[in-house]
Formats: sequence, C-alpha cells, structure tokens
Amino acid sequence: MAKDLEAAEPRFATRDYQDPPPAPLVDPEELGSWSFYRAVIAEFIATMLFLYITVLTVIGYKSQTDPALNGGECGGVGILGIAWAFGGMIFVLVYCTAGISGGHINPAVTFGLFLARKVSLVRAVMYMVAQCLGAICGCGLVKAFQRAYYTRYGGGANELADGYDKGVGLGAEIIGTFVLVYTVFSATDPKRNARDSHVPVLAPLPIGFAVFMVHLATIPVTGTGINPARSFGAAVMYNKGKAWDDQWMFWVGPFIGAAIAAFYHQFILRAGAGKALGSHRSNS
Repeated sequence: MAKDLEAAEPRFATRDYQDPPPAPLVDPEELGSWSFYRAVIAEFIATMLFLYITVLTVIGYKSQTDPALNGGECGGVGILGIAWAFGGMIFVLVYCTAGISGGHINPAVTFGLFLARKVSLVRAVMYMVAQCLGAICGCGLVKAFQRAYYTRYGGGANELADGYDKGVGLGAEIIGTFVLVYTVFSATDPKRNARDSHVPVLAPLPIGFAVFMVHLATIPVTGTGINPARSFGAAVMYNKGKAWDDQWMFWVGPFIGAAIAAFYHQFILRAGAGKALGSHRSNS
C-alpha cells in the first residue's frame, strides 16, 4: 500500500522552465538576418524617443522654475516628475520593443546581458552604436524645438553636482546601474517566470520602477546617468566643458555596475559557479 501511494505521488525531477542556450560570442549569420537589423532599428528609435521625452521634461522643469522668468520653486513637475518621466518612458518603450530587440535602450543593460551570454558580441556592439546614435538624434530634436532654452538650461546633460567628490559620483552611478541591471535580470529570468506564472506582472513594470527609484536617489548627485547613451547624446548636443569632463563617470560607472549585477545574478543567485564547479568535478 505504501508503495502504491509513493507511485501515485507526482515527481518533480525535471525543471518546469527552460533556460535559453548561451548566445555565441560571434555569430556572423546575424548579419544576414532581417530580424537582426529590425532589432537594431528598434533600439535606435526607442532610445531617440526616450531622450526626446526625458530631456524635454528636464528643460521644461528648469524653465518653469527659473526666477528670471517669474518661475517659482514649486513650479513645474519637480524632481518627482522628472523621475516619473524617465521611469515611465522606460516602461513604455521596453513594453513596445521587448518582443523585437529585447528592449535594452541602454548600453549598460546590453553590456550586462552580453557578459551573461544573452546576446552575441556582434549584436551587443550594434545595439550600443544604435543606442548612442538614437540618443544624439533625440537630444537634437529637443535642441531644435527648444532652441531658446536648450543651452541656457544645460541641455539635460549629466554633470557631477557641486559639493560632491568624483568618487561619490562614480559610486552613485555604479550602485544605480546595479539596481537597474539586477532588476532586468530578475524580471526576465525564465525560472521566475515559470514559478510565478500565476502572477501577471509585466517585466517592463519593475524595470521602469527601478529607473524611477534610482532617479529619485541620484538626481541631486549626478543628474542620474545609469545609461551611457543618455549621457553621451546629451553631452554631444550640449557640447560644454563640464559635461565632457565628467563623461567618463557615466561610462565607467554603469559598465561596472552592470558587470557586478550580471555576476551576482548568474553566479550567486542562479548558482552558475556551483554548476560549473560540479561539472568540472564530474568530468575529472
């Protein structure tokens, strides 16, 4: 009788989710696929729209609070509104492009996914180029539409705020990008999607909230980069000294934060290091 009960109990030896195979380091076949170029175009357009809406929001807020234009400190959308603009646009654009390109819209996200073997080197490089070009074009549109205010209010460029050390700014960018990329890995994890399939949570929602929360914390420090394309596009169109002097911070910080997030998720939370060690022991 006991044996019959044991036989009737379901066995869960197999996983109820499937990890995608690692992307090849170099995949020349991608260059001959239309879906690859469609994804690159999607990254370009999404980053252009992202910079257009967000930088326009920043400049609009500064113009509405300028005492020279009879603006008050309580005018405009405030830092909360700016954070919502960045987080909300990421939510919208990731939702729109996730099925086409993965909805990266950020070289740091692309870099983290590349380190985790989610995308090939060819795709990662092309995405980053498209994102930077899209950011430049997005800021160019803002400059064209707000020519009277663009240079006057800083062009939405990221700069380290007065009173902060460069190490503090770099640390803020590292931690902020870690939060974002860690959220991207967690929200798109096939294991989580299989386990929590009864919870109808869109992946773009927590990613957008991560961007929103990081902006609330770091706007007073660096203006919040956590996206090298966003910082680079604004610096190109604004083209002033301090924006370029601090530019390294908005590349080094996000790339370090993305690398740490990729390592943490893949080798600590998903036990990639343990699996690799177990495989090595079994082979030996």
